[in-house]
Amino acid sequence: MTQLFPGPIARTPGLTELDARARDIFRRVVEGYLETGEPVGSRTLSRGGVQLSPASIRNTMQDLAQLGLLDAPHTSAGRMPTHAGLRMFVDGFLEVGDVGEDERREIESRLYAKGRTFEEALNEASAILSGLAGGAGIVVTPVREGGVKHVEFVALGGGQTLAVMVFEDGTVENRLMRGGAGLTPSAFQEASNFLNARLRGRTLTEAKDEIRAELETARRQLDETAARLVEDGLAAWGGGEGSERALIVRGRANLLGDAAAREDLERVRQLFDDLEQKGQLIGLLDDVRDAEGVRIFIGAETRLFSLSGSSVIAAPYMTGRQKVLGAIGVIGPTRLNYARVIPLVDYTARVLGRMIDG
Repeated sequence: MTQLFPGPIARTPGLTELDARARDIFRRVVEGYLETGEPVGSRTLSRGGVQLSPASIRNTMQDLAQLGLLDAPHTSAGRMPTHAGLRMFVDGFLEVGDVGEDERREIESRLYAKGRTFEEALNEASAILSGLAGGAGIVVTPVREGGVKHVEFVALGGGQTLAVMVFEDGTVENRLMRGGAGLTPSAFQEASNFLNARLRGRTLTEAKDEIRAELETARRQLDETAARLVEDGLAAWGGGEGSERALIVRGRANLLGDAAAREDLERVRQLFDDLEQKGQLIGLLDDVRDAEGVRIFIGAETRLFSLSGSSVIAAPYMTGRQKVLGAIGVIGPTRLNYARVIPLVDYTARVLGRMIDG
């Protein structure tokens, strides 16, 4: 069973504070809204099986609105859940199932595709969630805390070079580099030896500035092509500010699919702006690293998405030794299909972790 960890939220009424009638009407309103994206009216509930008059249903809906659980976008419209109402629904009413067998096979086959590198797997995981869940798939790449054990450059032909970095925690990162044409085996060996002597046992973050400075004075001793390999390797592994923590986003176009009304398009535009706030979004997903299961952030629970009214469903991915590497998830409107998306995120994170372990 998927383990859920709620996001932060101010105090809202608990289920025990609602009577049976209020719980039933509240559940039906939220389920109707999540299915259609439209406010749910009293007559709809009356025709749907609630054994009360529309007037009695409206009175109960008004009570729920006063508790901060429902809202009315227009005076003549029905009701829809607030962010606090969605939180109570997710925590108290939602029945989370399991991933279907076909979806399991698709997730596993795409992540285990022959020859896929770790970076390609992270990109594919984001694309998988985007396609299956209908929102935008997001992945934060790992924080590299362990030291480097070994560095090697391998000629692939066709003007390409594979840069391989093995870490002390057993993980391996590969980077595909252009510019391998004309390089000799001795240049590859010289570049590898230069980096191994300075990186072994240290993190790339600790050593890269020092290596760049030393490279300037070492050019007289190094073959020029070997020096260029070292520079390209450092750039491939993290040459820019903040590049050690990449944020992968796939499927932004999915967020436009149901945005028919002007206000929906404005919320999507705001969400696109939110997705550009890389540092804040990585910080939000870093909170997921401390959880052992899926974590859910709904709308105004986070400052980042308070204007766009978006939800994030995310889970950590980790090695078999329970070392958390990063986080993976889905972002979309607050009316995401939580019952479907939660197990998809959970299962994809677990398969990604198994793949990392080999």
